[in-house]
Amino acid sequence: MEKSDHHPIPADDNTPSSWNSDVGFSDRRYAFVRQATPIPTGPFLSRTASTIDMPPATDILEKEMRASSFPLPAFSMLRSASKPMKKLFLMISFNVAYSTVELLLGLFTGRIGLVSDAFHLTFGCGLLTFSLFAMAVSRKKADRFYTYGYKRLEVLSAFTNALFLLFMSFSIAVEALHAFIQDEDEHKHYLVISAVVNLLVNLVGVWFFRNYARITIVYKKPEDMNQHAVCLHVLADSVRSAGLILASWLLSLGVENAEVLCLGLVSITVFMIVMPLLKKTGGILLQMSPPSIPSSALSKCLRQINSREDVAEVTQSRFWEFVPGHVVGSLSVQVKTGIDDHPVLHSVHNVYHELGVQELTVEIERI
Repeated sequence: MEKSDHHPIPADDNTPSSWNSDVGFSDRRYAFVRQATPIPTGPFLSRTASTIDMPPATDILEKEMRASSFPLPAFSMLRSASKPMKKLFLMISFNVAYSTVELLLGLFTGRIGLVSDAFHLTFGCGLLTFSLFAMAVSRKKADRFYTYGYKRLEVLSAFTNALFLLFMSFSIAVEALHAFIQDEDEHKHYLVISAVVNLLVNLVGVWFFRNYARITIVYKKPEDMNQHAVCLHVLADSVRSAGLILASWLLSLGVENAEVLCLGLVSITVFMIVMPLLKKTGGILLQMSPPSIPSSALSKCLRQINSREDVAEVTQSRFWEFVPGHVVGSLSVQVKTGIDDHPVLHSVHNVYHELGVQELTVEIERI
């Protein structure tokens, strides 16, 4: 196995398995050399003697499990949290206080509309809390259980918020269809007061994350994706509240089917807001090819490697975006037996590093 930045001395052919002291397990950019052997003469990975003093496995496991216990360390970070975390925590507090008051009023007055809206806000607060949780935990370093770190948790949080907004879009469309079938001419005015207060609370959240108040942005890091999802969440809630207020005003003017029209427009708007985020987060979780690198550039690099005289063929080529701004790749290159593979490894790493691939694993197969 080789590192990409320097080349240790090759192992002696007489030893079935030899180790170079320069290779460390913390370096992910390995190059593997595989050679077909009819009958294996010994284990591929073995050591006859070890000078490493390992602590008991149970102690390591207990320490790692304590380090990986999420909730307490995550929320203890709020005192030293970043500004976006503090803003999100404040916004969640506003929403929790308002939804609690709305739920109590709905229960005491027997108005099911207030209770339903309170449950909607509570569910939204849960998703925003998950976003806050992701912001806190993603700052942790990689450990034994999560060797790539916790950065992708912010992508998962953004994807979860996008799914919620998509569900909200469909539920508003169903509500518009129900209003059309029932042919309601009056709007419940106590819901208008609730919508006004909810709109004011959400506008505070939009102001907090105003730098992300766009439908599509270029994500340079995972924090951008999570904070953009939070902004779209409160923005979609604001659009929903504004739609209810507008419908009530149009109904008071005598406009027929005003509620159906406003709810339909809100449903379409929320759907258009959330789809770009859903596509990008889903693409990262499904490990699609990185959008930051054109497929034509990847094909050009592949042709450049295949054109080398010491390369027989590139059998596998996989590239994906681990998190925004972090591209990972894996290559399997066939070279002829007896050819020095160091120049091949050096050339391959240089080509893809210039393209923007941060981590690259190259497997060398001798034929």
